[in-house]
Amino acid sequence: MPRASSAMSFALFAGLAAFALGAFAPGLLNDGDTYWHIRAGEWMIAHGQVLRADPFSYTVAGQPWHTQEWLAEIVMALAWRGGWPGIHLLFAVAAALTAGVVGYCVRRRVDFIPALLAVVLGLACVTGSLLARPHVLSLPLLAIWTAGLVAARERDRAPPWWLIAVMPLWANLHGSFAFGLALAGALAMEAVIESGDRKKAALGWGLFLAIAIASALLTPFGFSGLLFPLKLSAMHGLSAIGEWQASDLSRLSPFVIALLALMGAGLMGHVRLAAPRLAILLLLVWLAMTHGRHQMLLGVCAPLLLASALAKTWPAQDRTTPPLFAVLAAAGFVALIALRLMLPMARGDDPVSPVTALAHVPRFVRETPVLNDYSFGGYLIWNGVRPFIDSRADLYGDIFLQNYAAITAPDKDALAASLAFYHVRWTIFAASAPVVKLLDATPGWHRFYTGKLAVVHIRD
Repeated sequence: MPRASSAMSFALFAGLAAFALGAFAPGLLNDGDTYWHIRAGEWMIAHGQVLRADPFSYTVAGQPWHTQEWLAEIVMALAWRGGWPGIHLLFAVAAALTAGVVGYCVRRRVDFIPALLAVVLGLACVTGSLLARPHVLSLPLLAIWTAGLVAARERDRAPPWWLIAVMPLWANLHGSFAFGLALAGALAMEAVIESGDRKKAALGWGLFLAIAIASALLTPFGFSGLLFPLKLSAMHGLSAIGEWQASDLSRLSPFVIALLALMGAGLMGHVRLAAPRLAILLLLVWLAMTHGRHQMLLGVCAPLLLASALAKTWPAQDRTTPPLFAVLAAAGFVALIALRLMLPMARGDDPVSPVTALAHVPRFVRETPVLNDYSFGGYLIWNGVRPFIDSRADLYGDIFLQNYAAITAPDKDALAASLAFYHVRWTIFAASAPVVKLLDATPGWHRFYTGKLAVVHIRD
């Protein structure tokens, strides 16, 4: 392995690049979930307790709500006190930590150019999920967890006990902790298969895994929190949500480029993996292909899982790095933070924020039941409007999601039934939504506002 200074300099510049992306990428805020996550965090800070029932919608108001990400939401609410720049900086720090951990661990094993390619291609798969949502805050923990497990495998030992401390924090930030447990289980099986002392490996890894699972129970929800990610993944209604759909392999994307690069390296004989590690990697690829949101898991974990194999072909050279590099990186962080805080941020109309359309709706109308576009739910909550639906799929449930899919298909009967049952007074949908034309033709309804982004209908 090279000197730690070389790997650290590599990590600092990887973190700097990721920080810049998180601090200034406008796409970070292109998700309506950001709005209600911040509002949920504010509610919990104000009331001094974890949310357990829905305070936002009118269709499922008061229904039990499993706020798995409660800690991340509180952190987001605190960051919001610095406005949108504060939100950008929070997630820029998370991106930087993730890139830094991955970069450091890979560079310690692999020479500069292949390490750079592995880290860039891997983390590029995360960019599609670089949004101001709790999953990004959990990515540094995913990187630390995976790096610790991989290092233990390289030494043919059980994972260090300090790694257990990652799990309860992760379990209170985001449901992806369940993947962390599954990954530990997979590497435990690899250890038993490949170890010279299988009994010792089974005992060491088994004990670690048991304590890790027990520590994941240290949440406000206990055992139900452990099962929640599995219940969410089993929902049928998720298939209509973009991030839960299969990855698009028909266009060139960072994910497709990374897959082609990995296949090329394998076919040329540069990367050789033992069967257990290959199986783990293939499962990660399958997850990423099945659900687009899982590309980030592959992007963070794959470089770490491949590092020892890459090191056999391109071992790290023992080079020193001048201290000036660290000084330059530190100066870069300071400059980026200052620039982010100085540049004004004013949000206007965007795909999840119908600012102009909602501004045209009279306040007395806003207080009546609305039928809204799925992507606008978060913005409505942000502005104190109780939505028909928002992106909390687990709260609304499969039957409700299926009915909403029928409404927006659009299905004339489903629309009429829902308008009557929920006493809907007004609607707000994306201008391109098919249901807009059906509302135009629905007796007793008229267009109140028409814009490029959104259309508002009001009942006569």
